[in-house]
Amino acid sequence: MTKQEAEGGKAADSASPGLDMAKRWSKPLRVHLSFTIVALLVCISVPLMWLTYLQGHAAGIAAGEAQMRQFGLRVLDSYQKVYNEGYSAVSTASVLTPLLSPPPMEMTAKTDYLLKVLQSSSYVDGIYVGYPGGSFVHAVSVARNPRWVGALQAPPGTAYALRTIEKSATGTVSKWRFLDADNMPVGERTGENVAYDPQRRPWYRAAVRAGGQVSVGPYVSATTRSLSLTLAMPMAKNKDIVVGADVLLETLSQLLNQDAVSKRARGYVFDSQDRLFVHSDPGIMARIIDRLSSTPVADDPSIFESDPVLLPVSAALREKGGNGGPIRFMVGNEPYIAQISPVAFSGVLRGNTVVLAAPLDDFVGESNRLLAKNLLIAGGLVLAGILAAILLSRLVSKALYALAGEAKQIGNLEFEGQADTYSRISEINVLSNALAAARDAIHTFSLYVPRELVRKIVGSGQATAGMALRQDVTIVFTDIQDFTTISEQHSPEGVVALLSTYFELMNEVVERHDGTIVQYIGDSIFAMWNAPVADPQHVEKGCACALALKVAIDELNSANRTAGRPEFITRYGLHTGPAVVGSVGAHSRRQYTAMGDTVNVASRLEGMNKQFGTTILASGAVRELAGEAFLFRDLGLAQAKGRQEQIEVFELLAENAQVGTGPASAAAPTKQLNRLGS
Repeated sequence: MTKQEAEGGKAADSASPGLDMAKRWSKPLRVHLSFTIVALLVCISVPLMWLTYLQGHAAGIAAGEAQMRQFGLRVLDSYQKVYNEGYSAVSTASVLTPLLSPPPMEMTAKTDYLLKVLQSSSYVDGIYVGYPGGSFVHAVSVARNPRWVGALQAPPGTAYALRTIEKSATGTVSKWRFLDADNMPVGERTGENVAYDPQRRPWYRAAVRAGGQVSVGPYVSATTRSLSLTLAMPMAKNKDIVVGADVLLETLSQLLNQDAVSKRARGYVFDSQDRLFVHSDPGIMARIIDRLSSTPVADDPSIFESDPVLLPVSAALREKGGNGGPIRFMVGNEPYIAQISPVAFSGVLRGNTVVLAAPLDDFVGESNRLLAKNLLIAGGLVLAGILAAILLSRLVSKALYALAGEAKQIGNLEFEGQADTYSRISEINVLSNALAAARDAIHTFSLYVPRELVRKIVGSGQATAGMALRQDVTIVFTDIQDFTTISEQHSPEGVVALLSTYFELMNEVVERHDGTIVQYIGDSIFAMWNAPVADPQHVEKGCACALALKVAIDELNSANRTAGRPEFITRYGLHTGPAVVGSVGAHSRRQYTAMGDTVNVASRLEGMNKQFGTTILASGAVRELAGEAFLFRDLGLAQAKGRQEQIEVFELLAENAQVGTGPASAAAPTKQLNRLGS
């Protein structure tokens, strides 16, 4: 061992007092190389192969579970969309005054609303209103559910059908009106003394009895043999009038079938009593519809015979007791994985469950075969000694890459989530300790220097220039009105806390407009554009930032006023022109800043707001270079303190919304404001 290596080991021991065990095993690199190559050839090959297999197997299962979980969420989203459309339709209808009167009164308003619901909904099959006494109005979407064509014997071109049942002293009259896609009539049919009475329907009775929203189903419609769910709700002003909507659930079966996570995957939806009512297989779905059409409802044993996965899924569902998550089970000799996703977004549908199941081999089979092939290759490499060298290089490079990444983060002034890197190689530990010390020092330093300023200086190549240069910049100075009085009336701690919030907001707005806060001066800030990074739009961005700062501070003051805190009435000075920009100061301590008359004028303009009773004052140079992008009010010439030459002063009012419509139209508002100001 050389003297340098011994000193390196001692330095590592003294720098990390909390890691005695790691320090004892810290040896020079050549010792690790000699020992590891021999040991890896004998000891690591078999565990490595086994661990790789387990990790690949677990990764395949995790990927399958993630796919099934995401697919289950999509199905739940579709289920929720079906429910929400029906709920929105009936809840809105329950407060509509035209629906309080039975037909034929206010039929135009009734028709307009019912058809609008069908036109704007993807899942609502029909919407209707039942009245005490037996009156009824019902609108259905024939275009969405073509089964209505045969059921109603609708004429060609029918998109919607509207049914009314009117009660009178002479009897009951039922009328069907058929409308095309433009709501124009294409046919009509009338019948008398019909037997249909909405008061006898389950949805009507359930809603009246509950006095609120109810659901009926899932069930198969007797008219169209469609799998449907009815949502019903009494009218807010008359609980004996009930609004109902039928929503189609067969789209869930189509979604389960079309977007399955694998070719052999199956999807199911169970009701609150664990009865199957949606299946991804179209043939089985047809048998489920037949089963749901029977009275009383009875399970069909042939469904379980056709789908051997259904029986263990049903058993697992009962065992989970309404809880969701992944499950595994066997179907014969083949392992399966399933995802149970309970419906929890609605009280009336709570208890329904979506289950997705697929053979485990669909997720891990291909990876297992690939892993077996790769492991055979890896075993040969281990026997040849190549794998030992690869693993050793990874052992060394992992720590070095971690240190390189940490150094890159330090260079970017990023200190979150960094952790010390330790290795059994003493030289790497010495480097890690030195880098940690540098990180702590730079982190402390960065608390007192704006990070964005440092990043921009480094990115612009001015960090090593060592000199200040003359260039055009746009400067914004801000100051809080009567800050001394505010400080006298509140505790120092309270003032500091308020200023911290104030400065944080100011900093956010300036950075959002690509500016740089060069310095905090008491309660003021000094912000600059076009340095250290060149920006050809520095004047426009400075103007936009000043306006945005005013809006942000006005909102902050509103919140402070509501909370009983002092308001920070802020004034702004805006000027553009040449300045000397760069690092100035002593050799041992420098500051990046801008100096010159441009900076002084911006500071004076901020103070002149008090003289003019304004908030944002800009110079004539800013007004000229900003063009027609902003609205200014000409305040004439003014004498700034400490200057012999007068300054042309403008009040910055707002961004010009008419920019781009032509010079004449854009200039007109400015002239008008100038006249008002004069």
